[in-house]
Amino acid sequence: MAHWLMKSEPFKYSWEKMQADGRTHWDGVRNYQASNNLKAMRLGDECFFYHSNEGLAIVGIVEIVKEYYPDPSDPAGKFGMVDVAPRRSIPIPVTLAAIKAEPALAELPLVRQSRLSVSPVPEEAWALLCKMGGL
Repeated sequence: MAHWLMKSEPFKYSWEKMQADGRTHWDGVRNYQASNNLKAMRLGDECFFYHSNEGLAIVGIVEIVKEYYPDPSDPAGKFGMVDVAPRRSIPIPVTLAAIKAEPALAELPLVRQSRLSVSPVPEEAWALLCKMGGL
């Protein structure tokens, strides 16, 4: 199983909305690197749900419940999406400041490529971030 981080601006789609919906598609990704990350996701992979712009913190974990398929909001047909479902909240939100303060996370794409909306999370980093979040 692979691990990922997916960013969402809370005013557009929050963790609370994700929990209320119970499942949603992750659409609107228009960056080729982020899109390739979506293509690499498999059923059962887990993703951190990260509030970007406001909050700047990992707040939950979602699971991939449908693999990559065409995004109907892309008229050119170049990009796709996946479906996700909430699995658990992070008891202690892990802030970007806390992530940047941890030397073991210096190579995390969230730190090195801050604008990338969908990124991989190595196993060791996943374990550390879960520990930081109280899991």
